[in-house]
Amino acid sequence: MTTSVMRAQLIAYLADADDKKIMGLYALLEESIQEKTSSALTKEQISFLNEERKKHLNEESISRSWEEVKDLIRQRKAS
Repeated sequence: MTTSVMRAQLIAYLADADDKKIMGLYALLEESIQEKTSSALTKEQISFLNEERKKHLNEESISRSWEEVKDLIRQRKAS
């Protein structure tokens, strides 16, 4: 059985499982769930990234495509 089939069966099962089973499964997986949902970034770092994103979306900062960045790097290496 592939993991995608297992995932689909688990999702279907969880949709109809009673509260006791949900609480038991959650307790079993809680540490993994918390690790996956927690960020390695500090609040200050997240705030900084959000501000930079706003500048980007408002076209207040210089944004380049990946191709433009590669070209700039190649030019600097050549000089």
